[in-house]
Amino acid sequence: MSGFVNYNNISIRLCVLGDGGVGKTSVTIQFVSNNFLNCYDPTIEDLYRKQYVIDDQVYMLDILDTAGQDELTPIRNHWIRSCESFILVYSITSRSSFDQIQFYRDLIVSLLDRDNVPIMMIGNKSDLEYERIVTYQEGKDLANRLGMSFMEVSAKNRSIIEEVFNETVRNSKKIGQKSKKGKSIGNKKSIIKKFNQKVNNTFNSIFRMI
Repeated sequence: MSGFVNYNNISIRLCVLGDGGVGKTSVTIQFVSNNFLNCYDPTIEDLYRKQYVIDDQVYMLDILDTAGQDELTPIRNHWIRSCESFILVYSITSRSSFDQIQFYRDLIVSLLDRDNVPIMMIGNKSDLEYERIVTYQEGKDLANRLGMSFMEVSAKNRSIIEEVFNETVRNSKKIGQKSKKGKSIGNKKSIIKKFNQKVNNTFNSIFRMI
């Protein structure tokens, strides 16, 4: 920490995806307002906003908490296209929710039409160790295979919640910088190519005159 905070907001739009009942809303609300929801109320769509300082930089996070119901697929796909960074949630007590993670990851990559998407995968409900069905190693192995970051969390105990969003923002910033660098290199190559074409055209004109 340098002690100097850059107050020029950088906006990042996050989308939280996963099957119904895995705790997407609980994770989001625990991060935004330090509260835990004891009852399950299926979400259609909720947008949360939080100003957050990470590494001496102020970020404005727009967090889209999505539904897990299949009947809302068209809306869900629209949400995905509108976001730049993603958190995929499963419950360590539900094998089926874990098995759906690759589906969500592949859907994101397909809809955004690029591979370098910042995605964080989290196994929620780590406080229910006695009900665990999906092992930590299974989660880690899947995340590594699909190129995602991975953490296990407890929305109920607020365990590792801030770390998830810190890592997500850092990954988003890192990939954004790489994309800008790539565009810059591409623009430079385009300028050089156009310059070379002009030079060649000039020489050809001179030779024709000779």
